[in-house]
Amino acid sequence: MEESKRIPVHVSIIMDGNGRWAEERGHERVYGHAAGVESVRACTEAAVETGVRYLSLFAFSEENWNRPEHEVHTLMELMVKAMRDELPTMMKNGVRFVVLGNRARLSSSLNEMIDDCEARTAANDRLVLVIFLSYSGKWDILQAAKKLAAEISSGQADEEELLSMGVDGFDRYLVTAGIPDPDLIIRTSGECRLSNYLLWQAAYSEFIFTGVLWPDFRKEEFRAALAEYARRDRRYGRVK
Repeated sequence: MEESKRIPVHVSIIMDGNGRWAEERGHERVYGHAAGVESVRACTEAAVETGVRYLSLFAFSEENWNRPEHEVHTLMELMVKAMRDELPTMMKNGVRFVVLGNRARLSSSLNEMIDDCEARTAANDRLVLVIFLSYSGKWDILQAAKKLAAEISSGQADEEELLSMGVDGFDRYLVTAGIPDPDLIIRTSGECRLSNYLLWQAAYSEFIFTGVLWPDFRKEEFRAALAEYARRDRRYGRVK
């Protein structure tokens, strides 16, 4: 097999274990979130170096809003700081920055920073870095269904179009429209579940679950996951 065909187009990571990493070192949970920013930088660089075209990261779920207010507030401040600090590196490495999720729940200052980063990096074409923020898979499917219902109600679509719609037709209502489904999903920290993440898009993704906590997941671990992916035989329900 040619080496280029072994590289996944889209790698997605559920970044888990920040809190445990901090607690093991006698710190508050937020200390682990700050340390995890270094892993984001390392994996982004590794994705560019290996030829991955899309890297998506599950940063904050809809359910995470139920965490202690102090932790949520600190996380949001950290995200603003990380975007500001990492923008020069993204520009240097040709990284396009995209945020997907229920942005109506985010603060105006965070939304402004997101808009600015997306606009500044829009022309970059080496890697698309997708941050899933205030996102859940069930929410995504529900908002897609609401969009479709609104089109039918307003006359933009009719019942016949709905009845003849295939999977690809529904894809365009998801927040990931235009982004290929993940070939590989990695979850750190030893947990073996999706946690309401990309429920529609992960239908044929390969999964790697690692016990490494997110702040310790760096280039070596990223490359090892790609090597494991290259050994997989993806059949999509067919027989080879």
